[in-house]
Amino acid sequence: MWQKFSLYDFRVIAHYLGVLVLFLAVAQCVPFGVALVLGEWNPASRYLLGIGLALVVGSLLRMCLVTPGKLSPKQALAVTGFAWLVLALLAAIPMALSGHYGSYLDAVFEGMSSWTTTGASLAQDLDHMSVADNTWRFTMQCIGGQGVVVIALSLGLFGRAVDSSLYSSEGRSEHVIPNIMQTTRFIVRFSAAFIVLGTVILTGLCLFVGMEPLRAFFNGLWLAVASFNTGGMAAMSTGILYYHSGLIEVVVMVLILMGSINFTLHSEIWKGRLEHFFRDIEIRTLAIWLSVIVAAFVATLCTANIYDSLPVLLSRAVFTVIAAFSSTGFQTISVNQMTTVVSSGALLIIVFCMAVGGSAGSTTGGIKVLRVGILVKELVAYIKDLLAPASARQVVTYYHVGRRPLNSDLVRANLAVFMLYGVMFLISTIATVMYGYDAAPALFESVSMVSNIGMSSGIIQPGMPDMLKLLYIFDMWAGRLEFITLIALIVSIVASFRPRRRLRRAR
Repeated sequence: MWQKFSLYDFRVIAHYLGVLVLFLAVAQCVPFGVALVLGEWNPASRYLLGIGLALVVGSLLRMCLVTPGKLSPKQALAVTGFAWLVLALLAAIPMALSGHYGSYLDAVFEGMSSWTTTGASLAQDLDHMSVADNTWRFTMQCIGGQGVVVIALSLGLFGRAVDSSLYSSEGRSEHVIPNIMQTTRFIVRFSAAFIVLGTVILTGLCLFVGMEPLRAFFNGLWLAVASFNTGGMAAMSTGILYYHSGLIEVVVMVLILMGSINFTLHSEIWKGRLEHFFRDIEIRTLAIWLSVIVAAFVATLCTANIYDSLPVLLSRAVFTVIAAFSSTGFQTISVNQMTTVVSSGALLIIVFCMAVGGSAGSTTGGIKVLRVGILVKELVAYIKDLLAPASARQVVTYYHVGRRPLNSDLVRANLAVFMLYGVMFLISTIATVMYGYDAAPALFESVSMVSNIGMSSGIIQPGMPDMLKLLYIFDMWAGRLEFITLIALIVSIVASFRPRRRLRRAR
């Protein structure tokens, strides 16, 4: 029997959505403050309007139930699932009024891309966007990378509603520290430390390449936020290629890798337990996967004759693979090269790379590498069972911050996630092809959107059909929640409004 939502459930959900919308109002104070300091009066007025609307909407939602109780698991699913959509719709208002977006839908696409750390953009004339507007894009990406619910929990915004179900509903199943509040605060503080360190280093490098101090600071900050949170959003239309600096790319890769590692493993390393890191199934699977992908991608690039020297080819290939697997999406190979010079084989390799993301419990998107490791482990165990005597029984375990049993429920859950991603890849590709695009770019774009990567083969642009924009918005939303949360939410809502069948009395 499907669980249904009652009227009380909807009121509770509305209340806590209101809390998050009020948090959105506070978040918009960041670009508003930047606009005031820099004298950008038009953006300042737009963000003041955004703050006012968020305060009104958030207050009205909270009034749906003044004193709610503790969130149940199904209520937590709904709050998390709806939060990304509601925040994207409201956050788009100041951007839609900026003149850099063709329509409100384009701004909503940008908002969803920012919150889900996808990094794809429909902004027009990005090179002349105000500092305040860029700050808002990267503020959303920073909050989204950590997780909206994680940030809210770390600040104590949910009060008595703090519960593991709320934390887990955002695709996080592991507690760095037994206490939920302490876990979320560790994630936020650890991330803040690396973002600050990255900002200092990248600001220095931007000064070194000739930027003026204020511009260097903002570019360093934006790069650090986009890299550690594996968002990949860029402040310039040419993306990471704008900086023409190998040192900046190296620092960006280090930040990306740090953001791609499970926060639980970061905690273990911080405690001096290095054996957990090197024995972990995620790290070992990731090392093997990246080695194979880099070797295959380098081989295909060699046949394309894009680069004249081997060092440049290797650096571009390694950077592209790291940006793809981590769902960051920075591109050192231009869209024009992707569609005209790079072979279809190279595109296919990047598609495989994008489909499998970083660690579970990190800032990355896509199918987590832990799921791949578990399924490979189950495959090996299955083959051993076929070869072993009928009387033999084996206990299968895997190492992930300690030895853990590999049971059928875990395998089934991982297979379900793989299947859902695969189905969405297929649906999005078919829909894109129906609009007249070639199959290879359509597949590339679809995997990029569903896995929250943001890399593009040229399809994502302001002039693409509105229905594709809506489809890709849904892809980003569903991919960020790993589908399970969203599907459970949709099924519960449909079941809630389905009329009950009257039982016929037996004559």
